[in-house]
Amino acid sequence: MNKQASIGGTANGGLHRLALSDADKEVRDWFVDQLNALGMNVRIDEIGNIFGRRAGTDPTAPPVLVGSHLDSQPNGGIYDGQLGVIGALEILRTLEDKGIETSRPIEIVNWTNEEGARFQPGLQGSGVWSGEFNLEIEYERTDRNGARLVDELERIGYRGDVPAEPAEDYEAYFELHIEQGPYLEANDKHVGVVTGIVGLSWGEVTFDGHADHAGATPMHLRSDAAVPAAELVTNIRRLPSRLGERTVGTVGSIDVRPDSINIIPETASVTWDVRDPSDEVIARAVEQISADASAAATREGIEYDVSETVRTSSVKFEDRRIDSVQAAADELGYDSTKLLSGGAHDASHVADVCEAAMIFAVSEDGKSHTPAERTSWDDCQRAVNTLANAVLDTAGVDLR
Repeated sequence: MNKQASIGGTANGGLHRLALSDADKEVRDWFVDQLNALGMNVRIDEIGNIFGRRAGTDPTAPPVLVGSHLDSQPNGGIYDGQLGVIGALEILRTLEDKGIETSRPIEIVNWTNEEGARFQPGLQGSGVWSGEFNLEIEYERTDRNGARLVDELERIGYRGDVPAEPAEDYEAYFELHIEQGPYLEANDKHVGVVTGIVGLSWGEVTFDGHADHAGATPMHLRSDAAVPAAELVTNIRRLPSRLGERTVGTVGSIDVRPDSINIIPETASVTWDVRDPSDEVIARAVEQISADASAAATREGIEYDVSETVRTSSVKFEDRRIDSVQAAADELGYDSTKLLSGGAHDASHVADVCEAAMIFAVSEDGKSHTPAERTSWDDCQRAVNTLANAVLDTAGVDLR
């Protein structure tokens, strides 16, 4: 864990490793080296997903897939996603060290751009692989500096030649992640048994006004793009209280231009992130955001544009996979609880391909997407042990 955390590590103990950056290339190189050292069959697909396969004694059996992601949020934490990949890697190392064979093959995966911090949408690698996203459209996505995703894949050497799609049937997918919330710690639980993932909508509203001198332009002649943007930020903050008990809404990015203290803003863009277990509530939230944007723009007398960039449906995991994780925790004597994930994860896309399940590790103080993100080593061990038992139970330990 320490080695990979140093790649893109920040002075305050966090992690800044955006998708397809130089730091992402370095950690990918490190990951491939680990797989090669274990004798894995490594393949890289067209969107940059990295797979490592450990053969089973039954070559015709559908494999068990396990993994997460190695990219991070800007100045994020060292556990988000990374724990799932490192935990899966440790399971494979243990199998090799102990000479244990499984009936089914086991594949480990590092998904490309789960976070969506540099290129949007998030969950990009798993989205393309599962067929939810179109590869050619995703290739043309650009970051804030205009760099195309496909060019950055090629620049760092991870535009693979394997088709970004399942080449065979999979028995199941298991993903370990930190909870990123306070529930497990608050309830003195060791492990979370995830039953599903909330739906979400990401989007952006852009207001178009007129740039003018901040001192010489009378107030009644202004078309200030920042005014309706500020109003919309407040409305999105208040939106959840009007929709549902589990609804959350966030404005995570605001862009005002020309961005000068003495110029009336010409354009202002506001993002939204809305999540809820109900797809119907998500739809109502987007409708309300559009209506609020229209009303705010009308009051200022300016134009506006609403663009939804991502919509994912809520996911309910299959009972038998949930039961497999629950049984693994019970066998180990861990106090566990079932809970719904408020964060988006690659498992939501993979669940379209095969049955999926997730395990949550305790997040201290519920913090994530910040250098303050922490999970104790004891809690890491409990979560990885639970993952290992669930994976091995599904893969079938061959005792011949």
